[in-house]
Parts: sequence; C-alpha cells; structure tokens
Amino acid sequence: MKKVLILGAHGQIAQLVTARLLAETTDIRLMLYLRHSERLTNPNPSRVEIIDGDVNDLATLSQAVAGQDLVYANLGGEFEPMARKIVQTMTTNQVKRLIYVTGLGLYHEVPGEFGRWGEASIGTPVMDDTRRAAALIEQSNLNYTIIRAAYMNDDPQIDYELTVKGEPFKGTIISRASLADLIVKIIRNPQLHQFASLGVDQPGTDGDRPY
Repeated sequence: MKKVLILGAHGQIAQLVTARLLAETTDIRLMLYLRHSERLTNPNPSRVEIIDGDVNDLATLSQAVAGQDLVYANLGGEFEPMARKIVQTMTTNQVKRLIYVTGLGLYHEVPGEFGRWGEASIGTPVMDDTRRAAALIEQSNLNYTIIRAAYMNDDPQIDYELTVKGEPFKGTIISRASLADLIVKIIRNPQLHQFASLGVDQPGTDGDRPY
C-alpha cells in the first residue's frame, strides 16, 4: 500500500482529492492531518487515519511524516514557517516526494494588468512570505511539485492547462476540481512533474481580472 499524508486535510481541494483517491484506488492509505480533527468524519477507517495536529508542531508533524511515501500540502496561514517544518521533517524522515499547493505570482510570472492587479490585491507581505516558502522547497533535496494555482472557483468542470517555471502564466481562474484532478494524477503516478513548479489555469480565461 502506498502511504500518503495530506496536510490541511479539511481544505476543499484536499477533501476532493481524498474522495477521489478512495473511490478510484485500492492501493493507497491516507493520513489526514488537520487542526480540530472533529471537523472530519473518517470516510474509510480501513484506509484512512485522522491526525489532530498543527503543521507548526514539529514533533507531531515528524511522527506523521515518518513512513510516508508522499506528502501533499494544501495549507493556509503564514507559509514560510510551515514550509520550513515540512522540509525539515521530510528530510529527517527520508521522505522525498512532496506536492505543495500555492498561488500564482511566485516568480513575477503573471503578465500585464492581471499580474499587477494580483500583486496589489494579495499584498507584498503575503507574496513575500509565499515566495520564501517556495524557495525553501526548491532549495531543498526534496522531489517536489509546486502547484501555482490561478484564482479558484467551485465549478465542477475539469479543464486546465499547465505552464512551467520560466514561462508566462496563462489565464486567471481554475476550478478546485481541476486542481484535485492534477494532484490525484501525481499521487497515483509520482513520476509525473518531478522537480517542477507548475502554473495551472483554465484555458481561455485570460483577462485583467479573474471574472
């Protein structure tokens, strides 16, 4: 059985990923890691373990990371300290494969008015924190896939295109269902998108605003 740790398991994308992995696979065991674990009901006790923990709690996080094959992080808050602890615990426990979800604009790769609007609306402190977190991951020895998502919506449609680091970001929006689809594909085949930073958007949604 492949063992997968999901950090931030109460998040909307994480819940979509969990549901799909349980429905579509039989060879994956999940550990769902979140604060206030009473918010989740165990959907399959034979394949799922739920851990109440904070990513900033180094000891609890390290215990959860130990023995995993892959870590998928979908977090909110102050990103740099969490990224530092993820890298530290994965390195200590010799767990290499990481999927890390963040937002667009890490490399000032979003062109035109939309890029300028995004920087202004998110704000310099948050963008700088996000960039420091991503840099920690990229400078580590982990086998990472960073997913840089456009502005998210709850459209159930799965329709997305990818750009790689060094290419201009395309589009302005993306469905959470599309992000979940990409994450599920990487979890099922960890050889995909190794050591990569991927921009993800819905084709044909270019514009000055994510509407």
